[in-house]
Amino acid sequence: MKIKPVEKYNAVVLEVVGNMMGGPEAVEFSDLLHQFVTEGKKNIIIDLSEVKFMNSSGLGMLISGLTTMKKEGGNLKLANVTDKIQSLLLITKLVTIFESFDSIDEAVKSYV
Repeated sequence: MKIKPVEKYNAVVLEVVGNMMGGPEAVEFSDLLHQFVTEGKKNIIIDLSEVKFMNSSGLGMLISGLTTMKKEGGNLKLANVTDKIQSLLLITKLVTIFESFDSIDEAVKSYV
């Protein structure tokens, strides 16, 4: 899994490529979010368009990220959720927890 942060207007978009399966990548993801909080960047969007597979640890990364941002007065939203991951969010009922958008632009506008 690779994470590429891109700042877009008043939000930070994290472009995730590969499989979200936890492990050492979960620590990298968490550290990145804490770095953004320290920098005062609290509007995070996770671009899931290039995520091919996500297991329970990957879901845990998203939940942990949302918790981190909410504690700091920010938010974490999802964009470009693939059908596979949308099914996973439905089955686990996490669709009720995460705000999800069809595009990055829609997600960015939701922060305005």
